[in-house]
Amino acid sequence: MSKLTGMFVFGLALLMPLAAQDRDEHRERRDHRYYDADRKDYHEWNEAEERAWRRYWELRRRSAIGWERAREEQRREYWRWRHEHPDHLLWPDRR
Repeated sequence: MSKLTGMFVFGLALLMPLAAQDRDEHRERRDHRYYDADRKDYHEWNEAEERAWRRYWELRRRSAIGWERAREEQRREYWRWRHEHPDHLLWPDRR
């Protein structure tokens, strides 16, 4: 009986890192979602959003700042702009 218990505990110990990794990846995905208070929706921050953020600053003829450094009002202005400029309008040749 103790041999079976030992194998069970050993098996659990081997699976623990996989469970922790799944939680970390889920947390990372969740951390990249931002709430747009004006539209009451969420936006996932991904590569396309990063490109749009840089384009937003280019059109304003200013150097882009990092999202993390942006003030709340700058973020809100960006989300307003972003709702008016979906991907298919920003990059019509990409499908």
